[in-house]
Amino acid sequence: MRILPLADARDLPVWQRPVSLLFLMAFAMPIAFATWSALLNNFVIEVADFTGVEIGWLHTVREIPGFFAVGVIALILFMREQVLGVVALLMLGVSTAVTAWFPSLGGILTITMLSSIGFHYFETVNQSLQLQWIEKGKAPQLLGWIVGIGSGASLLAYGLLVLTWKTFDLSYNFVYLASGGVTALIAVFCFFAYPQFEAPNPQIKKMVLRRRYWLYYALQFMSGARRQIFVVFAAFMMVERFGFEVHEVTALFLINFLANMLFAPLMGRAVARWGERRALTFEYVGLTIVFLAYGGIYWFGWGVVLAATLYVIDHIFFALAFALKTYFQKIADPGDIAPTAAVAFTINHIAAVFLPALLGYLWIVSPGGVFVLAACMAVTSLCLALMIPRYPAPGHETVFATPLAAPAE
Repeated sequence: MRILPLADARDLPVWQRPVSLLFLMAFAMPIAFATWSALLNNFVIEVADFTGVEIGWLHTVREIPGFFAVGVIALILFMREQVLGVVALLMLGVSTAVTAWFPSLGGILTITMLSSIGFHYFETVNQSLQLQWIEKGKAPQLLGWIVGIGSGASLLAYGLLVLTWKTFDLSYNFVYLASGGVTALIAVFCFFAYPQFEAPNPQIKKMVLRRRYWLYYALQFMSGARRQIFVVFAAFMMVERFGFEVHEVTALFLINFLANMLFAPLMGRAVARWGERRALTFEYVGLTIVFLAYGGIYWFGWGVVLAATLYVIDHIFFALAFALKTYFQKIADPGDIAPTAAVAFTINHIAAVFLPALLGYLWIVSPGGVFVLAACMAVTSLCLALMIPRYPAPGHETVFATPLAAPAE
């Protein structure tokens, strides 16, 4: 295993540098995960007769590994972060590939748990590596590009689904095998083709909870709770209420990721120019309006065109979530990044463990009420975002801290 200091990586070919590895992994993960998401609602309804109750339980099971993402801290005692990230990516790919082999409630929950371990542990490590390997000044722009590349991978997967699902009468088994297999092969390539990069700041390998990070923790908690309603019920609504078929759901996802591929780099530039507080304020105001409009679909009988439009707008707003990463990067001690990424991922998933199952029962009674609750969460997030200072830094994590001198514009 070749270990290379991060400072020496600039001498490598461009394709073999740390940022290139981040780009490649950002491309690989959505091929499996986005395909799984696109097929999920139709797969579970057609194969296992899921209702809102079962889909709620499925997403609760899916989020349990996210709640235990703090286990990454124990694993990096024995395994390098970069290796752990690639192994988790491989696990996601293999689990996705065999999803259709288990067409029962128990089988779907089991394979979902395995793929979720891969997804959440990969995401935890990936976020940590991004913040360690990317310079603070370049972080908003490069994170925007990473979001755009991930969206491009999803766009490719969805485009192929839209073009081929009906034309070639594809099966769930074939699509899951193909998408998961591609992700697994890229993970193997990442393991063998890249050296192990050594960041200059050794990471603390124990749980870190610092009082001065409290606002970041709170924003992560609200983000996880709010995201669950969108992930679980927004797409489910399109299938259950409007009868969307696989190629129609996929076409909607395709539009989402085309928009993200175009706008995410621009959002990165906007965060760099205007700061995290303004970016997150814009996101949360927009999400509040979108969630209330979702409720209006049930209260006032608004149609499918509005529902699809809201879904796309919703997805664009969520792309701004990387502003939370850059906020933390600015306030964190360099050695805290890996353990705090794991802790934050666990905090992000506290509500995710119980919320989907509970809201599955509320969905049966009042789907509109689910989206009103999401709007309330967005308002809470807005209040928290307003506490972020214009120039976050260690010792100046919130507007209540003693202001520091602002850097020259």
